[in-house]
Amino acid sequence: MAAAIKETVSNLIGKFSGAEEAPREPSAEELQQLQKKYSDAGQGQVFAFIDELPTVEKSRLFHQLSTFNPTRINELTEETAVTLEPLPESATASILDSDPADLKKWYDAGLKEVADNKVAVVLMAGGQGTRLGSSAPKGCFDIGLLSQKSLFQLQAERIAKLQELASKAHGVTAATIPWYVMTSGPTRGPTEEFFEKSNYFGLDKKNIFIFEQGVLPCISNEGKIILENKGKAAVAPDGNGGIYQALVTSGAREDMRKRGIKHIHAYCVDNCLVKVADPVFIGFSAAHDVDIATKVVRKRDATESVGLILQKNGKPDVVEYSEIDKETAEAKDPKNADLLKYRAANIVNHYYSFRFFESIENWAHQLPHHVARKKIPFVNTETGAAEKPEKPNGIKLEQFVFDVFPMTPLNKFASIEVRREDEFSPLKNARGTGQDDPDTSRDDIMKQGQRWLEAAGGIVITDAEATGVEVSPLISYGGENLEFLAGREVKAPALLEKEE
Repeated sequence: MAAAIKETVSNLIGKFSGAEEAPREPSAEELQQLQKKYSDAGQGQVFAFIDELPTVEKSRLFHQLSTFNPTRINELTEETAVTLEPLPESATASILDSDPADLKKWYDAGLKEVADNKVAVVLMAGGQGTRLGSSAPKGCFDIGLLSQKSLFQLQAERIAKLQELASKAHGVTAATIPWYVMTSGPTRGPTEEFFEKSNYFGLDKKNIFIFEQGVLPCISNEGKIILENKGKAAVAPDGNGGIYQALVTSGAREDMRKRGIKHIHAYCVDNCLVKVADPVFIGFSAAHDVDIATKVVRKRDATESVGLILQKNGKPDVVEYSEIDKETAEAKDPKNADLLKYRAANIVNHYYSFRFFESIENWAHQLPHHVARKKIPFVNTETGAAEKPEKPNGIKLEQFVFDVFPMTPLNKFASIEVRREDEFSPLKNARGTGQDDPDTSRDDIMKQGQRWLEAAGGIVITDAEATGVEVSPLISYGGENLEFLAGREVKAPALLEKEE
């Protein structure tokens, strides 16, 4: 934006500076008035050499500057200026260094909300496993665990275990966490079939609400809506930011209202370590009385390619790594030189108050649309022939789930830092890539299980590459209740599916 403005201003300067060979000489009064106009706007420096200029050059400068509005130039500069700061300390916390008493307080409060049936979960599951070599929805993918459980099953079992923990802790018959699963057009049918075939992973069918995100037409490079075939416009999912409108149009929000939901946890399907409806997160967010909260992980180093949660021009926002210069990326925390100042990496793991969802109609239309240039198959409207372009021939429009952050008052936004090794392992790439692929996802779950077992007093016998323990979510949601393993030996790799 700033570069575009500079280019525009530069073009204007070039245009007007040569527009007149012998410009009219301004009167002393005209020159004085123009100087005052620029001085009042804090731009008086442009007249620094006026007294040294020959009459013709003085006249050219006068006529050139007469074409600009210095006040508007100031406004443009302010619009493009960016100031970055971490979120206020009052709105942040960290699992890594918080007082254990606070963590317990938030956990207990969150578990009580679960027991009172006030917590819902929204899963963003519109993606296909194309990059993973699968045409099925990504949630159906088996990352190679000993149990062969899919991502959907892991998350469903965490919901089931948390319902059980809340019921026991607060003496209720059956705590319920409704699960709202947002799919895309291509993934809805296969997702519904997979859930049905899997008997809803042991959850009650009436507490699972599968719905579909919206679509937007694909646009050609010439600005025209593209036809996929002679009887259908080409469309694409409207991005994970389409979740807000989809919650309304699908009836999911109305279902939440009827259930008396107060707190919503939203996350992406590809994170195998996600703590679904995490009581600590719910309790933290409720204690701060915020409308939106995010989980973040600590940025590995200054060069890691991750978006950051921070303040941008005084508003909560996500700033992509490409928007941050080297000096900013490497800046140190003034209170701890061992930490980066900007380290809160976005993992698309959010809390919402239901009252915020009640206001969707007030702001959803204001969310920006982002452009992705793509190769889009189309039917040629002149010849009727179906064509597959070899280079990007159009754009797909999408919205991002975090586009709403800047619309949220800073005092209604919070962030909590969690341990990457315990809560974030995204599945993005094909097997063998070595980063964010099925192997790293599987290994992260196995390593976590081994840490849990050893913390409980168990002994893990490893041999060369034979490491790790898969602990079923039906046994433990977050490492709790594993005392029965104290003193027992387990040979890795191992699967713990039942307590006995």
